[in-house]
Amino acid sequence: MKIEKCTMREYDEIVKDIVDFWGSDRTLHSHHPYLIYEFGDTAFVIKEQGQVIAYLFGFYSQTDSLAYVHLLGVREKYQRHGLGLLLYQNFIDIAKSKGMTKIKAITTATNAKSIAFHKNRVGMTLLGQPNEEGVNVVRDYSGANKHRVVFEKRIDN
Repeated sequence: MKIEKCTMREYDEIVKDIVDFWGSDRTLHSHHPYLIYEFGDTAFVIKEQGQVIAYLFGFYSQTDSLAYVHLLGVREKYQRHGLGLLLYQNFIDIAKSKGMTKIKAITTATNAKSIAFHKNRVGMTLLGQPNEEGVNVVRDYSGANKHRVVFEKRIDN
């Protein structure tokens, strides 16, 4: 499958069909056009017959040598076909070419699907300390009492 840079037309399609990617609109607030306007070199899509079926929006840190995956979405009927991993590998390859040494991403402690994907498929480590359910979280990562699972992986070896 071909990976392409995301355009505003494709971004608009993603936002319009957000429930098809995420099962709800819970991440809609995290989608913003600046991800295309300002970070378009790290915003990617995979399409089938002209329709976006998977996307990754990322950017490079301004304070560390790392590439951050902000959003990864795959339409429900295309999940478990390796598209998320394909987008991740593309992002890692580009990040390495820019001299980045790590990749990072976050999710909530209740998102077992995302945690399993990042640990088992991407090979990322969970930072932080175990919460009450035994899931490693970084306390207050997203603000006061907003603990997050923070994933990290070295990519420079």
